[in-house]
Order: sequence, then C-alpha cells, then structure tokens
Amino acid sequence: MAPAAVKIGNLSVSRMIIGGNPFSGFSHQSPARDAEMRHYYTAARIKQALQRAELLGINTHLARTDAHVIRYLMEYWDEGGTIQWFAQTAPEFGTLLRGVEMAVGGGAKAVYVHGGVMDRLLAVGKLDEVPPAIERIRRAGLAAGVAGHDPRVFEWAEKNLDCDFYMCSYYNPIARTQSGEHRPGQQDSFDPADREAMVRTIARLSRPAIHYKVMAAGRNDPREALQFVARHLRPEDAVCIGFFTQAAPNAIEEDLRLLEEALA
Repeated sequence: MAPAAVKIGNLSVSRMIIGGNPFSGFSHQSPARDAEMRHYYTAARIKQALQRAELLGINTHLARTDAHVIRYLMEYWDEGGTIQWFAQTAPEFGTLLRGVEMAVGGGAKAVYVHGGVMDRLLAVGKLDEVPPAIERIRRAGLAAGVAGHDPRVFEWAEKNLDCDFYMCSYYNPIARTQSGEHRPGQQDSFDPADREAMVRTIARLSRPAIHYKVMAAGRNDPREALQFVARHLRPEDAVCIGFFTQAAPNAIEEDLRLLEEALA
C-alpha cells in the first residue's frame, strides 16, 4: 500500500502520485525514447497502469490537459476507475485560461500552471498573467497550484498568489527564455546543484509541495533518489513519479517499496 495520504486543498492525496509524461511520450531522454513510449502506451496500457497504481493505494494522477489525456481518463472512469486527476495546463492550446477551462470540463480535481510556462513568464516579466488563472481555478471549486523548475517561481508565488500546492521540479533541464514548451530533441541537463537548490526552497514554502522529476528522467538510481526524497519530504508533501512499464514492468511496486522503506 502507498504511504499515508496528505491533504491538498480539500483533497486526500496519496504520498506517491503517478505522473503522465511517459503516457504522453515525454521521456526527457531522446526522440527515439519518446517514440518508444508513444507506441507502447496505447489507451489500454495506460488504463492498466492506472489500475495497478490504484490497487497499490495511489489515488492521484498528474497529466497534461489535452485531448489524449481527457479521452483515456474518460474511458478509465467510465470503466470504474476512480483515480483523481491533477491537470497541468498545456501551452500549445493557447492562453492559461483556455487550459483551465479544458481541465474543468475534463473532470479535473485540481489544476496547476505548467512549469515551463511559469519559468517562461518569470524570464520575460509577465507573471501578472497567472493570478487570473488561479482565480478561475478557485471559482470552479478546484485545488489550484503552479509548477516550476526555477526556485524563483515559488519565491514569487509565495508573495503574489494564494495556491493550494506547488509542483517543484528537482531539476531545471532546459532554458525557457524562448518558449515554455519542451520540444522533442532538446538537450536536457540534470545538474545535482538544481536538486539541492529546490529542496532548500521547498523547506521554506508555506504550501504543500509535490516533488517531481526526482529520478532525473531515469538517470538517477531509484534507491538513492527516493532516499533523497524521503529526507526532504515534509509531512504535507507528496512525490510524483512517471513509469515506463515496458522497460521496467515492476517499477510502480518497486518504487513504492523503496519510498516506504526510506520514509520508515
């Protein structure tokens, strides 16, 4: 069973959350790996992974707000699944408010602004676009948050937003000065100094944090990575991990076990 749940807004959230990047073909490794994930993860296999996660006590899924995700979640829920969706805005669909509306209509329980978008708005001095999106999420009765790879995002959010949670990336793999989106073929960088800087920031935050990119997209040893997470996971925090079950069929069960051991 997953470690005990935490509270985000009025939601009970398992301390381990299943991420959606592999389901959408975002490997942060190579275009070939992206394609491998897309070919493997049919809707049926995605739903099987979600069912396995739920049987293990994982009750929350983080995934993009796009037609692909909305479709497989609709099917999963229609077939009896109950996992709750924390929706990430998708920059290719236009404005933040457009992304929020898609998440609300698609059945999300929480919505957060895409981390690359937050980094980009920080870089170009346009973070004033964010408060109206947070307000719209709140009016819909959903938990509201922002993600980021740059710790300065959360320093700004603490002063300017009323969020329910933050999505804190351990790594800042690409510069976001030109675009908030991650494009296939971009060269990612996973610097251990980024991880240290982010956990120092998390320790000072007034809201629950969901730690993500903790495995450096498969570059970190899972045992070491989850021991590091456990040392920095506050009582109110959770951790999000994506799984490529073709390459590691028992990864969900194994990472849950490693997290439980580390937290103990």
